[in-house]
Amino acid sequence: MVKKAIHIDFNEIQIRNYVEKMRPPQDIRDQLDIGFKFENNILELIEIRPQFQNRAHIVNFSFAKAKYIKSKNIWKIYWMRASGKWEFYEPNPEVTHIRSFFDIVEKDEYGCFKG
Repeated sequence: MVKKAIHIDFNEIQIRNYVEKMRPPQDIRDQLDIGFKFENNILELIEIRPQFQNRAHIVNFSFAKAKYIKSKNIWKIYWMRASGKWEFYEPNPEVTHIRSFFDIVEKDEYGCFKG
């Protein structure tokens, strides 16, 4: 009998745990929620809410991004400008742990992620 290998992505497990902590209380999640997209070592944090003029239409806005560079074992941090373009987060555009990225987003010292 050949056992199938199970791939466990520890980064994704950490991401799921951190995003769950960031989410608002259950009773308002239909008005505002936080989600994520993690593909090809690129993580985007997403604000999920009803569209302003059509509450039945749900929209997703990416507000923070981290790209894992495996060869350097770093996460590059980006924030979304009003123009819709991603820009390196200054003064700290790289971190070595995903939890540091979440700490930076949570503190949002320069108003880049949450306005």
